[in-house]
Amino acid sequence: MARKTNRRDFLRQTTIAGAGFWVFSSTGCTAFRPTPRPRRISPNEKLNIAAIGAGGMAASDIRSLSSENFVALCDVDHNRAAKSFDQHPKAKRFYDFRKMLDAMDRQIDGVLISTPDHTHAVATLAAMKMGKHVYCQKPLTHDVYEARVLTKAAKKYNVVTQMGNQGTGLDKLREAVDVIQSGVIGPVREAHIWTNRPIWPQGIGRPTDRPAIPSTLKWNLWLGTAPERPYHRAYHPFKWRGWWDFGTGALGDMACHTANMAFMALKLGYPTSVEAEMSGYNPETYPTWSVIRYEFPARDDMPPLKWVWYDGGNNKPAKVIEQLQKLAPGQKLPRSGSLLVGDKGTLYSPNDYGADYKLLPEADFAGDKPPAPQMPRLPGAPGDLTKHYMEWVRACKGQTTTTSNFAYAGPLTETVVLGCVAMRAQERIEWDGPNMKVTNCPRANDYLRREYRKPWSLD
Repeated sequence: MARKTNRRDFLRQTTIAGAGFWVFSSTGCTAFRPTPRPRRISPNEKLNIAAIGAGGMAASDIRSLSSENFVALCDVDHNRAAKSFDQHPKAKRFYDFRKMLDAMDRQIDGVLISTPDHTHAVATLAAMKMGKHVYCQKPLTHDVYEARVLTKAAKKYNVVTQMGNQGTGLDKLREAVDVIQSGVIGPVREAHIWTNRPIWPQGIGRPTDRPAIPSTLKWNLWLGTAPERPYHRAYHPFKWRGWWDFGTGALGDMACHTANMAFMALKLGYPTSVEAEMSGYNPETYPTWSVIRYEFPARDDMPPLKWVWYDGGNNKPAKVIEQLQKLAPGQKLPRSGSLLVGDKGTLYSPNDYGADYKLLPEADFAGDKPPAPQMPRLPGAPGDLTKHYMEWVRACKGQTTTTSNFAYAGPLTETVVLGCVAMRAQERIEWDGPNMKVTNCPRANDYLRREYRKPWSLD
């Protein structure tokens, strides 16, 4: 005899169906699943974390979350991941994050993603679709389109997100934001940010020799979404940052850190135009130096802004160094830092994270005290970078919210990697942010989204 369906059962079933999504298996069959919801976690419980990436920067991220419970570790190179494996012997080990997520689904609360830039989006979206909270290293994505997709997905799947620009948690960065927004230096019309990167090769061609693939490395998995090419140590480990197919160059690698304070303090969103000056265009790798000029419209009570990024380390042209020095007379500028130029003064930060600042001219601000805190300060020592990680952990347990969530980190990343688009276009581009479109240079739109190698997809 068929079971009768009452009104309550009908409503429950139709609600589940309405919140569902289709899953595509490797065989091509489809299945319908209700959209998963994150598990409710008590503040006294440990978060069950799966890591995608376990060597290099990923090992540092794992150590910063060592207070929690790592149930699975995934890395395409088990030799690079060996120390993390040893530190978490009970965690199950994988090469392929897709297999890990499938096998460990019920045991995972959150996913830590610390892979090369070109695999951030596919790994992050896969975790969010499964209802997992996500901490993803900076930059959030390789492409503009990917950043827009993840920003929307975080809202859709209602999971806790955080991008790994850990300086966001520092007290001095938050104090600098308060200083700017309180009007201490007046309306800010220019921001200048520079870095010592790249500290890896750029402006070079593809290697021609064919060394053997290490036995511990799954090269096809490392390539992920990128086009097929032979293995070489010129890409893995670490040096992938300088290659168009894998990284986002000095700009993408560091701007989510060094430009973060300025972007937050000045309430930036979509720029209206971006232009790149650089050492020269190379079809394989980013330039040895670049100057990226952004124009932003007025926001709330803030005027239009000229926002300039400089990279290249010691390869920067002399004129660039001279220009920066003129903006901070009497200061010995470090190799990374930022200057926010207002009508009443300049905020100077000699720091990769936009923290540790002084107001210039110093005589004009002698004895001034910081304004009353508006941005909340996180628990822990003022300069402790792990506070950013623990903000995510507490948010996953329902105790707080995250500051570099994807609603903020997505637009920041879009802005940063739009500079990479301008480099490839090799001309000034005019940007329609709401419609995600370059309006004056049609071919530049081809660089907003990569064509993934099959079977990888964001769809």
